[in-house]
Amino acid sequence: MNISIAGYSVHGLLAEGKIDIFGYLESCRYRYGLNTADIWNGLIGTTDEDVIRKVKQAQDEKELTLVNYHADGCHVWEDDPEARERNYQKALKELKAAATLGAKTVRIDTGGRLEPMTPKQLDYISSKFREYCVFGEEHGFTVGPETHWGISLLADNMDAIVKAVDHPGYGILLHIGHWELGDPDEGDRRLAPYTIHTHVDRNITFGGRLADKIDLLLNAGYKGYWGVEHHSAQNEYAEIALQLAEVRRVLARKLWDRQNAENLSSKKFKEGNPLLTEAQENNL
Repeated sequence: MNISIAGYSVHGLLAEGKIDIFGYLESCRYRYGLNTADIWNGLIGTTDEDVIRKVKQAQDEKELTLVNYHADGCHVWEDDPEARERNYQKALKELKAAATLGAKTVRIDTGGRLEPMTPKQLDYISSKFREYCVFGEEHGFTVGPETHWGISLLADNMDAIVKAVDHPGYGILLHIGHWELGDPDEGDRRLAPYTIHTHVDRNITFGGRLADKIDLLLNAGYKGYWGVEHHSAQNEYAEIALQLAEVRRVLARKLWDRQNAENLSSKKFKEGNPLLTEAQENNL
């Protein structure tokens, strides 16, 4: 099943000194029974090549596929040109780390403020993402921003960047339902065709909308992973397990429904116990 746990889900444990990147990988494999990793760069804390190689070794030992690498601290837009350049240089290091780790998708935020982009911002942001996409194409991954904060929380902005980048290696990490200044459902619908990874938070998981959101993305052709992301920073091991179980349940039901529609629609089954006759079941 295409499911993962976003590394940020354990940021509370990290802050308490109770987990690190290696503990996160152990948890994904052995606590939660996954064959995927979904690494937040805050769990590693460095782009030092020796450390990144050790993380890669730990991944490989556990036979984990890195379905997403989400890199904070290297967002594209800052108003100050010097800050933009610092972030750009950090982004290059994070992209190299992602390549070493064998990431399938990489998230780098847009940055900026919650407002429509200026032409200057659009030109700069799209040119940088296009450059990152070229690097990603050479190293086997796709790149794009998350509907996360700043510029990226407006669907119009995200739609404009998609069109300006115009590269097959570009896509969106859709934090499902996370939009501002507009209809969240409409934002999800508009960006679903460009989605390369997802974050599924607790509100979506238990808010009665998970099944509909999964249908939306599947109908748009989404074939990626469902990244469970927890945010409370409290009781994280148990809360993640609960969220993960619900996402698994809904995904399994969707798969069952589709298989049932394709393969079993014409078959008739006896209701109740198949080893008893109707008379026996009714105590006749």
